[in-house]
Amino acid sequence: MREIAPVDSTVAAAAAAELDRKTKPRGSLGRLESVAVQLAAIRGTLALGALPAAVIVAAADHGYAQEGVSAYPQSVTREMLRAFAHGGAAVSVLARTTGTRLEIADVGVVGAERHPSIRSVRVVAGTRNATRGPAMTPEESAAALSAGALLAGELADDGIAVLALGEMGIGNSTAAAALAAALLPAAPCLVCGAGTGLDPTGIRRKVDAVGRALTANRIDPSLPLEALAAVGGLEIAFLVGAMLAGAARQLVLVLDGFIVAAAALVAARIAPSIRGYMIAAHLSPEPGHRLLLEELELDPLLHWQLRLGEGSGATLVLPLLRQAGAILCEMATFEAAGVTDAGR
Repeated sequence: MREIAPVDSTVAAAAAAELDRKTKPRGSLGRLESVAVQLAAIRGTLALGALPAAVIVAAADHGYAQEGVSAYPQSVTREMLRAFAHGGAAVSVLARTTGTRLEIADVGVVGAERHPSIRSVRVVAGTRNATRGPAMTPEESAAALSAGALLAGELADDGIAVLALGEMGIGNSTAAAALAAALLPAAPCLVCGAGTGLDPTGIRRKVDAVGRALTANRIDPSLPLEALAAVGGLEIAFLVGAMLAGAARQLVLVLDGFIVAAAALVAARIAPSIRGYMIAAHLSPEPGHRLLLEELELDPLLHWQLRLGEGSGATLVLPLLRQAGAILCEMATFEAAGVTDAGR
């Protein structure tokens, strides 16, 4: 936390000035230009290079599944872990086609799935049912945080510049909704959506489960780590740790959907400067996602109705980031190209 400095405003100003010298009307590349400025500010340099990226998929199970809050059984978490490992999941395909390193972390899936491409950082086999008391002990939450931080540090040491953050876990949209309701704060009905495809009755069950979790745990909104342990999830804690350590190493943090945004809110409450390192990939149909992004003051890049999770949306925007960086570093200036600058 102490190592997370605000992004470099001096470099940001230099990047904006450099973009104004390019052979184009000022600001004509819109968001691409603002993204390029943010990338330079995060990395602390105008020489962005290739921006090597890794997508992290953190997986864990949730006691909330006992409350009927998902359209899928809990066994799907482990089955999807296997699909990630064998390269058949959406994020696997997107990672391959964008040249992105894929890191799969089992933080606490019920039933270990052993595969060389799955990083086992298991803390416990799923959280407890937070409608009856804390989902995790403080020690379990801290262990998941530390595991995420260690992975982010390892990736930074390997030359990774961009972390695309994703998750998998049946019941985790309920955990994210409970965190959002506790920390914003907001009424459970405002942050609970269909998740994996719930019908209206299922959504009401989710709202009820979130309400009971908040009652059972009596959360203080000013204590984000306590809230995370009480009603969050192991993979969410892992992502918080990855974000904190990634920002400390000047990595770009690309957020996927609702669950990752809940982790981002926890990280921002711990270290407010981290917001400058975050890029929201998209806005999902989950009602709580918009509220979280508004609280974080993040403007999503895509509005494509994505709601899969697993880092799919975050991986999709990685080529846009690389193109923004290339515009800043490779596009000719008016002077170099011999083109008249009208100053507008």
